Amino acid sequence: MAPSSEVVHQRIAMLRAERGISRRDLADGVGVHYQTIGYLERGEFSPSLHLALSIAAFFEVPVEVVFSLEPFPRLGEQTA
Repeated sequence: MAPSSEVVHQRIAMLRAERGISRRDLADGVGVHYQTIGYLERGEFSPSLHLALSIAAFFEVPVEVVFSLEPFPRLGEQTA
């Protein structure tokens, strides 16, 4: 796992779940092996810029919705 300063936080699994998309469907849509999606979701791999932008485009959201250098707030948490 990367040092905490190099961790890229992501919401891929959440976006897939809320849209009913399998890892394989996402992988096919962005041109990677389905295991790559698993590695990303488990934090075992950080995406290239191209892959991060491709995933965001697949979900039709800004890249900041999917990836962040800071942890995302948990669902239901209030933001200040």
